[in-house]
Formats: sequence, C-alpha cells, structure tokens
Amino acid sequence: MTTYLVPAGDGEAEFTEKHSRFIGRVWRTDTEEEAIEKIRETREKHRDATHNVYAYIIRGNNITRYSDDGEPSGTSGMPTLNVFASENIKNVCCVVTRYFGGTLLGAGGLVRAYSKAAKMALDAAGISQMAEWRRFRIFCDYGFYDRAKRLLEDFEAVTQNTDFGTGVDIEALVREDRSEAFSLKLTDVSNGRIEVEDAGCAFLGVRIR
Repeated sequence: MTTYLVPAGDGEAEFTEKHSRFIGRVWRTDTEEEAIEKIRETREKHRDATHNVYAYIIRGNNITRYSDDGEPSGTSGMPTLNVFASENIKNVCCVVTRYFGGTLLGAGGLVRAYSKAAKMALDAAGISQMAEWRRFRIFCDYGFYDRAKRLLEDFEAVTQNTDFGTGVDIEALVREDRSEAFSLKLTDVSNGRIEVEDAGCAFLGVRIR
C-alpha cells in the first residue's frame, strides 16, 4: 500500500534575526506547475524583499528543486529543502522571504535562520498522511472506553469524533493495512462487548500532527 506525508494545509510563520525579517510559507503542491506558480506569486508579492529562497519536492517523477536566490551557495535553499526531506514530506513547496536588516549572519547563521523559517511554516501547516484508511464506528459502555482509547492509540488510529451519551460512540480512521488486526484485537480485549461497525475504506489524507 502506498503511503506518504504531505502538508495538511498552508502554513506561514515569521521571525526576526539580527534585524533581518524572515517569512516562511508552505503549501501543498501536487504538481511542479503548482509549485512554480506559488513561487511566482510570492516573488510578486515581495518584490522589495532581499531574497525569496525556495524549495519544493513533488512526488510524481521524483522532482526536487531549490534556489538560494542570491544568498551564498548552500546557506539557504538546501537547508530549506532539508527540512522537508528529513521528514519525508512530499508535494510541498516552501518560500522563505528575507528582508535584510543590515547585519550579516554568516553561513551558519543563514543555515539556521532559513531552516527555522521553513520548520516554523511546516509546523503551522501541519502534516497529513496519504494512505488507504478504513473508517470505523465503535460503540461501547463507559467501562470499556479506556480500553478502546488505548487500542486506538496503539494502532495509531485517528479519532475524528467521540460522542458521550448513554454509551460512547467513537468515529475513527485506521490504516487499511492495520484495520483487520485492529478489529480483531478490539473484539478480543472486550470479549465481544464492544460493537464495531465498518464504514468503508478510502484513499485520503488524514492529519496526523
């Protein structure tokens, strides 16, 4: 089964380092054309910026690109790209805009600043896992809720909704490759006293952080 990580949405973050202003932006871009358009839009918006450093990774055709945009070689584009490559994020585009504040940061300072801006923007965007997910509805008495909750955590399920009424009604997504084992384990730990309804399977992105 194919699974991969992508940005959960758009993200933006900003900070100042020795009077230089750094603005990091992250988008999910499924094609290289989308990434190039985001870079163009950002350059147009920040035409007065000193640098608009970019990096993008597109899963289709295994495309990876970056640019230092005038910063010393290896101090900005590659560190920006490494933020996403190190976490195995695909279909992502990032632009870090810098307004120079008059104080040189040095090579190490630039690497840290661009990495920080990219990481802050990714944290703001969040991360989703693209995978085949099976949706379950779980009905149980309150006495079995803690067991069900622990099992969901053990299987790295994503709980979408929990309704506390006369009993507990949980809607959760479990990776398809773990779904059968999850269902069997849930039945086993409750001696069949937890009701599980299979609501179908779909390939989609689910936010995991």
